[in-house]
Amino acid sequence: MDNSPPKKHYTSQYIVVLLIASTLLALLLLAPMDAAGQLISSAVILTVIALCSREASFTQKFQYFFRTLALVLAIAITLRYLIWRGLYTLSAVDVFSFIAMWLLFLAEIYAGITSILGCIVNVFPLNRPTLSLDDIDGAAIPTVDIMIPSYNESEDILETTIRAAKIMDYPADKMRIHLLDDGGTDQKVNQENKVAGKAALARRVELTAMCERLGITYHTREKNLYAKAGNVNSAIQNTTGELIVILDADHVPTSDFLSRTVPWMVKKDNVFLVQTPHFMANPDPVERNYFSAFTRMPSENDMFYGTIQKGLDYWSSSFFCGSAALMRRAHLDLVGGISGDSITEDAETALDLHKMGYESVYVDRPMVSGLAPETFDAFIQQRMRWAQGMTQILLLKKPYKTEGLSWYQRVGYMSSIMFWLFPFARVIFMLMPLAYLLFGLQVYHASMLEILAFTLPHVIATYMISTMLFGRTRWPLVSELYEILQCAFTFMALIKVFIKPRAPSFVVTPKGESLDKDFVSPLSNVFYWASALLTVAMVAGIYKFINQPITRELTMVVLLWNGFNLLLLLSAMSVLLERKQVRNQSRLPATDSVVIKAGEGNAWVGELIDLSMGGAKIRLKGDSSLIPTNVVLTSWAEALKSNVDLNIKIVEFNSDNNMLRVRFNPQTDVERNQVVAYCLCDSRRWQSFQRRRTRPISYWFGMRHVLKVGLKPITVHGTFLFKKLFTQLGTYFRFVREKE
Repeated sequence: MDNSPPKKHYTSQYIVVLLIASTLLALLLLAPMDAAGQLISSAVILTVIALCSREASFTQKFQYFFRTLALVLAIAITLRYLIWRGLYTLSAVDVFSFIAMWLLFLAEIYAGITSILGCIVNVFPLNRPTLSLDDIDGAAIPTVDIMIPSYNESEDILETTIRAAKIMDYPADKMRIHLLDDGGTDQKVNQENKVAGKAALARRVELTAMCERLGITYHTREKNLYAKAGNVNSAIQNTTGELIVILDADHVPTSDFLSRTVPWMVKKDNVFLVQTPHFMANPDPVERNYFSAFTRMPSENDMFYGTIQKGLDYWSSSFFCGSAALMRRAHLDLVGGISGDSITEDAETALDLHKMGYESVYVDRPMVSGLAPETFDAFIQQRMRWAQGMTQILLLKKPYKTEGLSWYQRVGYMSSIMFWLFPFARVIFMLMPLAYLLFGLQVYHASMLEILAFTLPHVIATYMISTMLFGRTRWPLVSELYEILQCAFTFMALIKVFIKPRAPSFVVTPKGESLDKDFVSPLSNVFYWASALLTVAMVAGIYKFINQPITRELTMVVLLWNGFNLLLLLSAMSVLLERKQVRNQSRLPATDSVVIKAGEGNAWVGELIDLSMGGAKIRLKGDSSLIPTNVVLTSWAEALKSNVDLNIKIVEFNSDNNMLRVRFNPQTDVERNQVVAYCLCDSRRWQSFQRRRTRPISYWFGMRHVLKVGLKPITVHGTFLFKKLFTQLGTYFRFVREKE
């Protein structure tokens, strides 16, 4: 079944028709209309949007017609709302109300702009055909340098990535693997801190020995200039491959990565980048601590890589994401290698080459598995870097007026950049109800009928379009939760960038951490204070509702607004309860058939339930009560196109359900490669896992889920705060006694 959007050569005609329809619709919606008339017209339009969204999901022939019509109608409602807000609701009786009112309106304008840009970007997601090395002449296969930049990652993580890279399906004489070690530079080794210097030298020696043992090239450099970008650029100067693959230290490629990406470079000389998704093989703190639904709910990455990058690809705007990508050396040479003006060197490099007229390709197949940050602290650190880097690109590169970019490429880049300014709007939306409930500021002048006619349809249309565009890759309210968790920290980080655009420095995100106990995140205090403020505002609002009957309608609306914010804030508290996690890699679902073999011809047939580099869970068939402790697992390894025999050790056996837990116990170097290939190098496994969890749910299911999960952590956090207060009081009284 062909799910591709309209062909490029039909796009101009298609856009003309859309512009005419949009103009007529805009004239209709901008016509003078009272609140009652607006309410009726909005109800009709929302009904049409709902029908179009449904048809866009089920009708293939006219899918993009219905999809586009729904987007145009939703944009019209948003524009109608913002025009009404600007013309009829911005009146204030005092300076503080004036400031609060305009802050809220500017936040709404920002939200409207990002929504419209998102609609344009995602109107025609591009599904490219599958290519392989079989589609090109063997003589045309280019040479490839695979570069693995590293800073502080463990040897185990690096070795797994290197072994997987060596397994890739590609002519051995055309492929070279390089470890780029920025943790063992001359600067690190010779630093004033002698202990740290010895550690850096030991790292260099250990990694050099590992590279020699695995048959790859070790690189380091004199100084740690320009972080990851400088590390890669240093290696580029010392290598000669026509194409360059960049893999983060924890990003393990599948065997078909080169086979499915290189042909796009051979097919068209103008392509500078082939980007693939970053598939995370473990849950981030939100997925682990809040939902406990890593295998059932789409991850944060799925929305960007499963939807947005495909939308950007249609508009020739898909960009480099730092890893899991193939780049052309000749094009990189034109811009001096990986760009280094910002700390998001990846998107910046793509911008520099897009404006020169070169093209990018996005291949939507998970062929690299990485590690998400394990702790909330590391998660916030990573997101702050992304937000600061994209804002640096906005301030330093100005993509909205960059020469060489087409209008739609500017829209694509601005959509991606504008998203990361969400902390400003999110903080305003979170705190603005307090301005009215606690301080009596008039922040929103409208009657209940006007709110029902203008505001509510705008909110409903926004959620309907979000569900249509991202329903399979982002559950309702999850975006709000992620934004609330990040906004307090990224808000301050962005302020620093606007003050000094070149000040931020690249900070490596910690990976592969083990959490050996449950604990409350040290970043929790800001959420405690925010929850307290919103709770006080709820009490004040209820008092206002009871004692000021004249303003009850507006008070009720603001109370609902504040209650919604409080609910999301309390729900986010679950993420701050860091759960024990001993395994470095999560067990992912698997369904392979296996045979367990013991000596003297004994064998048991079974099926995998889950799998990781550490071991597996297997359901055996038939009588297995006499299975010994050390046995061999035999199964088909797609990455190697052959069966593998892996030594395993039985960890646990449940005779009631014939469930077996095993640990891999490789005895040779060849067997270690086989374990990596079997567990991590089959892209079909990642595809199956993504299909399992990218399922749409209704908005009401999402709301019920938030209500159900969100109230659980209150008791735990309350106990933690009580103990913290009790400890501080004890310390204070001891101090007083000592003084006496």
